[in-house]
Amino acid sequence: MARSLTRWEPDDARFWSETGKRVAWRNLMISIPALLCGFGVWMMWSILSVQMLHLGFPFSSQELFTLTAIAGLSGATLRIPATFLIRLCGGGHTVLLTTLLLLFPAVGAALALQNTDTPLWVFQGLALLSGLGGGNFASSMSNISAFFPKRMQGLALGLNGGLGNLGITVMQFVTPLAMTAAVFGGAGMVLQKSSGTPVGQIAAGTLAHPQNAGWMWVAAIVPLLFAVRWGMNNLGVSSVTPRVPPLSEAGVIIVKLLGVGVVMSAVGLWLMLPESGGGASVTISKWIVVPAVAAATVLAMRFVLPRHAQEGLRHQYGIFRNGHTWVMTLIYTMTFGSFIGFSAVLPLAITIIFGFSHVPDAGGVLTHTTVNGQGPSAFVYAWIGPFVGAVARPLGGWLADRWGGAAVTQLCSVAMVAGAVAGGYYLSLAYGSATPEVYFPVTLSIFIVLFFASGLGNGSTFRTIGVVFNRERAGPVLGWTSAVAAYGAFLIPQILGEEIKRGEPAHAMYGFAVFYLVCLALNGWVYLRPGARHFNA
Repeated sequence: MARSLTRWEPDDARFWSETGKRVAWRNLMISIPALLCGFGVWMMWSILSVQMLHLGFPFSSQELFTLTAIAGLSGATLRIPATFLIRLCGGGHTVLLTTLLLLFPAVGAALALQNTDTPLWVFQGLALLSGLGGGNFASSMSNISAFFPKRMQGLALGLNGGLGNLGITVMQFVTPLAMTAAVFGGAGMVLQKSSGTPVGQIAAGTLAHPQNAGWMWVAAIVPLLFAVRWGMNNLGVSSVTPRVPPLSEAGVIIVKLLGVGVVMSAVGLWLMLPESGGGASVTISKWIVVPAVAAATVLAMRFVLPRHAQEGLRHQYGIFRNGHTWVMTLIYTMTFGSFIGFSAVLPLAITIIFGFSHVPDAGGVLTHTTVNGQGPSAFVYAWIGPFVGAVARPLGGWLADRWGGAAVTQLCSVAMVAGAVAGGYYLSLAYGSATPEVYFPVTLSIFIVLFFASGLGNGSTFRTIGVVFNRERAGPVLGWTSAVAAYGAFLIPQILGEEIKRGEPAHAMYGFAVFYLVCLALNGWVYLRPGARHFNA
């Protein structure tokens, strides 16, 4: 059973060497696979949407783009309540219960994927619930931050976030392989279009087992729950969790707060999706709905908790009065928002841009429906970028602990501006070519650079937050910034999907470059100018 610790002083050298180091690393080693499962469940629709296209599910490419975007919006919104769970419920309790909740979307996906007659709204609901895995990042990072001394914040958070992010790579690499065999039983489905795995192509007419994409996570989560239950701790100290509730009470709080996030996400999606996709008859711009969903979630959480928990929540809301919270929110959105957004959209973007030949019709208008037999398989290449970004994350934290977080972030920002401009240029060339595959090697290389830079920046921003904010505020700030940044998993697929539909994918990338340029200037002014209060934090 998770034990609550009533003394925790990691910045005290003697305490750290005698007690803290061993306990902190044990909690980190269990936290990483739990977070890995969260990311895998959250981002599984980036692969499943492609396989559904190959299996003949009766949905358009635009509708399949929305599944990834729905999971992205939900995961980002659920990070808002998850930000505050550690102080209210305790770290061990929170990780246990939020990992348990991952079973719902995993089992649901396994069942729904066995029938091409499953309606779109079922998959939309499951994508919404998959956001639970995305929300887990905020509580996980807040929890691990409290275990380690300030001098190790970059490394510890980089390891937790970076190796946890490997859930995307594991999912994108293992899922296509798992779907090739009847590992968990059940009937198979015949591929209507050629597909692939990271190790090769699979011809149309081959039997596939898409339900394995859900069952594989069930098989990983169940034994992990025992490790979390008996190996992780609650830090029952005033700066982390002043009052550790019983597990049952913690469960009620978690369900209520995450329930707010699910409801707000569902309302937001209803307002943004077209009527044909189950949305309202009059759609509202995502640039209005997304901020409204985030604000409504923050406000609504206070009304579902008992009085003593409301006090704790109000205390944590103090982070919003600190200007550095908002500066780091933008900078972290540049890094993690890009990483998670590109991870979500890249498989389907590879399929649509490079998997079809783009040729003019009799009237000279480009068409995008002719299958390109020489096109690359998304399953072979899509996992590489997220893998590079995840591995770069702890490296970024390690470098930031030595060179300063803001300096490393600034170098990453420059690379991301250049990468976005170059990526837009080559995507435009590919989407106007009858042989787009000739532009694929350089395009993939550019995206790998973007993933590497965003991964390094993820790690360096962790260090900056850990230094700028005290121990009581650092955890909630980490959660909040990660929540806002995670909207990249919704916005990037939506923006790129819309621009692809218009025939101008470059416009999306150029827009991202402008945002990166703003963040570069902001980071330089606030943290690198001479006389800055937190110079090179």
